[in-house]
Amino acid sequence: MALAATVLGGGSFGTALAVQLARQGHDVLMWDRNADRCAAINTTHRNPRYLSDLDLPASLRATPDVDEAAAHADLLVPVVPSHALREVVATAAPSLRSHTLVCCATKGIEEGTLETMAGVLAEELPATMPVTLLSGPSFASELAAGLPTTVVVAGDDAPAHAAAEAFHGGMFRVYHTHDVVGVCVGGSLKNVMAIATGISDGLGLGLNARAAIITRGLAEITRVAVAMGAEPITLMGLAGLGDLVLTCTGDLSRNRRVGLALGQGRTLDDILGELGQVAEGVVTSKSAHHLGRKLGVEMPLTDAVYRVIHEGLPATDALELLLGRERKHEQA
Repeated sequence: MALAATVLGGGSFGTALAVQLARQGHDVLMWDRNADRCAAINTTHRNPRYLSDLDLPASLRATPDVDEAAAHADLLVPVVPSHALREVVATAAPSLRSHTLVCCATKGIEEGTLETMAGVLAEELPATMPVTLLSGPSFASELAAGLPTTVVVAGDDAPAHAAAEAFHGGMFRVYHTHDVVGVCVGGSLKNVMAIATGISDGLGLGLNARAAIITRGLAEITRVAVAMGAEPITLMGLAGLGDLVLTCTGDLSRNRRVGLALGQGRTLDDILGELGQVAEGVVTSKSAHHLGRKLGVEMPLTDAVYRVIHEGLPATDALELLLGRERKHEQA
């Protein structure tokens, strides 16, 4: 069934998801703060900043008016940076229809509140509005190019099934699950592990070290997720292991590239200035560090990334601290 779909956020992933929805025959409106960018999308059918070589479907339109975008939506897909989600959704909420289904593709842990994106949405939207979360191994450029991609949508059975059906088709396969917490935590903390893996590779520590970080990173993510009520098996799925492997090893990963540059001795300000896009792991490393403290969960890799990024600890010193930890049982 064709829906009126609104994507909140005209970045790379928002653009890619808007293209996928248009491919499935939905009436898609994409919101972007930048009015000039919206005008360019509507006249040239290209996003001049993100995925700029991609020809957008003629049916995909853009607007800088958040009220217009919200009022359009049978399906609302927020894809803004995690630090902006609360503000954008709160602004859009009064214009939403009562039956609007929300499927959030933003990943992260909110700084300060330490809320998952599901928690932020629950606080800013009516309690009766169904909310789902989309996550999984999905680089925007490959999704937009129509390459095979598989993700998962989390939520109550009926809304998760409906949101998954809206996206599913062609080379984009969408599963659904009820484990919202597991999907939120897996999709957020994998960005921190991607920075850790990038640092390791930037230091030239080799493939053994990379495999160790991915494996121990998954254990760390699982401990946090389970402490918050998730099911361990979720972290072995697309939003956990799948997204973790992609983000830690794929050269398209912004978070991995941040880590690589840090390992090579560059400053964070220089790295982010050159990147020109949000690397969620930078913010999430701080919120995840505080979340681990709050939960009483040991997070050595996250804490190491936090100290490198936010306290200026040299990457080589962080390595020494990690390797110098007391030996223990693997499942401890």
